[in-house]
Amino acid sequence: MNADDFGLSAGVNRGILEAHSAGVVSSVSVLVNLPAWEDAAPRLGAAGPGLGVGLHLNLTAGKPLSRGGTLCDARTGGFHPLTALVVRALAGRIDPADVAAECAAQVARLRGAGVAITHLDSHRHVHVLPGVWRAAVETARRQGVPVVRVPLESLGANPGNWPALVKKVALAAAWRVASPGAPAPRSADRFFGISLQGGAEFLPRLLALLDRLEPGTTELVVHPGYPDGDLADWDRYVAPRAAELAALTAPVVRERIRRGDFRLIHFGAL
Repeated sequence: MNADDFGLSAGVNRGILEAHSAGVVSSVSVLVNLPAWEDAAPRLGAAGPGLGVGLHLNLTAGKPLSRGGTLCDARTGGFHPLTALVVRALAGRIDPADVAAECAAQVARLRGAGVAITHLDSHRHVHVLPGVWRAAVETARRQGVPVVRVPLESLGANPGNWPALVKKVALAAAWRVASPGAPAPRSADRFFGISLQGGAEFLPRLLALLDRLEPGTTELVVHPGYPDGDLADWDRYVAPRAAELAALTAPVVRERIRRGDFRLIHFGAL
């Protein structure tokens, strides 16, 4: 059960750790180049070895830790926003060397917090893009990061959620363009999370998913948190984070996990 966006805001950090303390979230993916990193870093050290810690590679918000190059807008020095990054990637205008340099810099910052890095994924799943995927996978391997997320979710999961369906199709198409010839990373057997998002429906979707888990390893991606003043500056997914936190810490979810027909791990256990 991996919570994305640790380091996005202090309220998100606090909410994720509350879900971990409740025995539900077993892993986090961390943004290291936004202002809330200063709040996140000491909290990671205090969380203990039961929490897996991965890099949430960020190429769309704020500024790079490296030179940036083709990842950045020369006028602002900041990353291109998501839409512009996607267009540039599909047009072949992203230099993989720039991705590798930025990925290595972010890994180094996270490792500098004194944590063992169990996995790598990315903010808004941009590591599946052409020009990004191979560089991210190869950098993870060189840096000793053992697992890389493959965010391909079943199209049959919550098929009535059309925005989620469009996103899943787009991610799968981008990955199919980017992945041929690239080394295959270690990853979970299955991935779910895009279809989980969405306010009041999160709890029943989560419980239904837990009831039909298949043998093997499944990564469930969640986004709990407390909305605060900083969050809206960086992300549009604001109010539903509180609903996710309430659901994840609800007695019905904690009791479902304790039933014993599956086991919560983090990527270090793979």
